[in-house]
Amino acid sequence: MSDDEDVPVAKRSKIHYGTLEARLREEESKGAIQAGIESGNISIASGETFDLEEHVSEQRLELLAEFERRKKLRQITVSTDDAQVKAQLRQRGEPICIFGEDKADRRERLRQLLAMIGDDELIRQQDEELEREKKKKEEEQTTWYHEGPDSLKRARLWIAEYSLPRAEKRIQEAKLAKNVPESKRNAKTQELHRHIRSLTAIASQIGDTRPISYCQFSPNSKLLATSSWSGLIKLWSVPELKEIRTLRGHNHNVGAVVFHPQATLSLDDAACCMASCAADGSVKLWNLQSDEPVANIEGHASRVARLAYHPSGRFLGTTCFDMSWRLWDLEAQEEILHQEGHSRAVYSIAFQGDGSLCATGGMDAFGRVWDLRTGRCIMFLEGHLKSVLDVNFSPNGYHLATASEDHSVKMWDLRQRKCVYTIPAHNNIVSGVKFQGSSGDYLISCSYDNTAKVWAHPGWSPLITLAGHDSKIMAVDISNNQQYIATASFDRTFKLWASE
Repeated sequence: MSDDEDVPVAKRSKIHYGTLEARLREEESKGAIQAGIESGNISIASGETFDLEEHVSEQRLELLAEFERRKKLRQITVSTDDAQVKAQLRQRGEPICIFGEDKADRRERLRQLLAMIGDDELIRQQDEELEREKKKKEEEQTTWYHEGPDSLKRARLWIAEYSLPRAEKRIQEAKLAKNVPESKRNAKTQELHRHIRSLTAIASQIGDTRPISYCQFSPNSKLLATSSWSGLIKLWSVPELKEIRTLRGHNHNVGAVVFHPQATLSLDDAACCMASCAADGSVKLWNLQSDEPVANIEGHASRVARLAYHPSGRFLGTTCFDMSWRLWDLEAQEEILHQEGHSRAVYSIAFQGDGSLCATGGMDAFGRVWDLRTGRCIMFLEGHLKSVLDVNFSPNGYHLATASEDHSVKMWDLRQRKCVYTIPAHNNIVSGVKFQGSSGDYLISCSYDNTAKVWAHPGWSPLITLAGHDSKIMAVDISNNQQYIATASFDRTFKLWASE
């Protein structure tokens, strides 16, 4: 091998000059930038500063203020209730109505007025409004107690002595019923449900020329009393529905008529066997022999919606549209209790079977349970969305049913002090509710949807729908012998239902 072949060959690095087109574009870009700088289109910071004018034109400030005002207007919410809008305008010293102004213009004027108020002032007014609403709600739940006469104390002691033995007897009967074998209880329940599902209208009668407002069976289940908007009360035989007597005495719509607990049983027919109330505030007592009232109870300034006898028959409870309910001692012939507590008219009333408790329902959508022995409100029934039109105690003593304008029936447990079940009962106002009298094994409700419905207790499952009236049903009742159900309707008729 020669010497030249031993010398290593050096590797040379490659130099890339790029393409000719890229080079030309780079040169053109530099030239364009320089031309822009020279022409003044491209500004190059030179470090020089200029002082801005301290004075900004008033016109620009006004435009900014107008922009902020419009922005604030969009953020302010104003009630759509025209009455509230007028009240807020009056509160701020502004006229509630300007010539040619409609509701929308009035809302816009209030919105502009609120926009002119500072944020702090607006927040303060909102806090005051919330405080007023809170105070109003507290007042609605406040119970007012009137100082009663000495006869009220004696009546409370008498009611305690009357109710305690009855409560003891009820508890003993409940314990005995609990010891009955479950198979027998189930068989009895199934037989009862078969009986209810076979209910049908056995008689229908035109009761008056005006709507029938109320109906109730006599304690012996042989008579049915109906009241009408014509001011008349009529007695009918059961089950023939033949008119026995027409009672005349009211000059306005009669709201309800009820029997004394011992009428047609141990009470003499010449005694006060019935009571009725009317829209003019009158309350009248009747016997079973005369067509005229035997006594008048005076003292109600407003409409009396409902009334109920205490289980003892000695006392009569009435509900009035002056937001109160009254308790009358019929033996002493005086009012012993004038109880407030509802924020609107009191419409319905019911006494517990023992005689110790009273429940009232009002147009304020609330109900209250009162202890007649102490005078205290022991339970506040809050849950309905509209007026409570009827209340009824179960024979077990601790279940209470309420019917409302919100189309529902609610079940309340006095032991748990709460609503335990809500029945979406009807498609319209529920005007009445009634437990079966002896054991409370079922519940019946009536409604302005022209139907009455029977519900199992407990479980609250529907058993049957009683349809047949041409208009809304005003009231419902169950006879003490459990054979008949009566419904009174706005179509001026009442019907008698029984098992086939």
